Amino acid sequence: MLDQATYTPRLKQQYKDTIRAALMEEFGYKNAMQLPRLDKIVLNMGIGEAVKDTKK
Repeated sequence: MLDQATYTPRLKQQYKDTIRAALMEEFGYKNAMQLPRLDKIVLNMGIGEAVKDTKK
């Protein structure tokens, strides 16, 4: 199992490294606390057809 203390998801790392800086520049935020935070990322996968057909 991965060590929880050192692992950071790729999208969260990209947000910290590039997106936050771009948001501060684009909207003119003076403080990093004004930026939106990522709390949870949810991926929705539609499996409606798979429920009807057991072979899928």
